[in-house]
Amino acid sequence: MPFIALVTLLVRDYDEAIAFYTDALGFELVEDTDRGDGSRWVVVRPSGSAPGTGLLLARAKDDQRASVGDQTGGRVGFFLHTDDFARDHARMTSAGVRFLEEPRHEAYGSVAVFEDLYGNRWDLLEPK
Repeated sequence: MPFIALVTLLVRDYDEAIAFYTDALGFELVEDTDRGDGSRWVVVRPSGSAPGTGLLLARAKDDQRASVGDQTGGRVGFFLHTDDFARDHARMTSAGVRFLEEPRHEAYGSVAVFEDLYGNRWDLLEPK
């Protein structure tokens, strides 16, 4: 059965993106391979998650640079699920993650929108 394995996220710089996703969001670095042409194959995913969907951090080239931080036109485009909203919200806040709103408790769960280091919008979400 087919499944989505990777989603490409355009970044300005590999190392700053790796640092943000691993340090601030607690992701693990799955792969960082030099491709020999100045580019790298960099994959991160939430720590402790089963192998599956990850982010391919791709350094933007030339005309792609304008899309860094605006890959979804200002909408929330990424959804990070948690089993403990309060714990992860506090950890991420102390790591400098910028939340755009106070946590909300909706019928579907606890949620708050945050931005990554480039301005892409994410939901931190603990489903009910």
